[in-house]
Order: sequence, then structure tokens, then C-alpha cells
Amino acid sequence: MTEEADNKMADRWQKDADGILIFTGLFSASLAAFLTVSIQDLKPNSQDTSAFYLANIYQLLADPNVSRASILATPVQPPSFSPSKSAIWVNSLWFLSLVISLTCALLATLLQQWARRYVTI
Repeated sequence: MTEEADNKMADRWQKDADGILIFTGLFSASLAAFLTVSIQDLKPNSQDTSAFYLANIYQLLADPNVSRASILATPVQPPSFSPSKSAIWVNSLWFLSLVISLTCALLATLLQQWARRYVTI
């Protein structure tokens, strides 16, 4: 009687863990898709940097009164980049969700292994 109840309980746990694994797999895949898009907000746009340098080159070439010595003496740096606080928060929450989802998948896998061993013992 007790062995049969234990087997039913372990079988229910394994089926529950299967559902959790399916859900966390799908959830993690969708989170990864969102992360690949939103992580671009955390780094500077290369087109902005190129446009900055091209504008400087244009200004130097357009002004014939500028000497080469003065051009080389003053290095020009693009404006510093700082991501917005909302982009940092959103990406932090995406990463946190991904970590929690993968942790749940790990725990569900451990539960399945434990249930299999519990039944065999």
C-alpha cells in the first residue's frame, strides 16, 4: 500500500517537473529573444560615432584656413556614452528573469532525478 502511494507520488512529481521544464524552456527562449534586442540600448550606436567623425572630417576639409599642425594637435573625441536608467533597469530585469527561469529548470531536473532514485530504492 505504501509503496504504491510512493510510486504515485513520485510519478506526479516527475510529471509536474516535466511541465515546469517545458514552460521554463519556452520562457527562457522568449527572454533570450527580448534580451538580444534590448541589450543594444546598453552600448553606443556605432552609426552615431561614425557620423560624429564624418562631420569633423567634413568641417576640416571645408575650411581651407586650417593648418595641418593645428589639426594634429587637438584630438577630437566623440561625446561619452551613458545608457539611460530605464534601459539599465529593463535589461537587469530581463537578465534576472532569465536567471530565475534557468534556476527553476535546474531544480525541476534535480527533482526528476531524485524522484527516479526514490522509486528505485
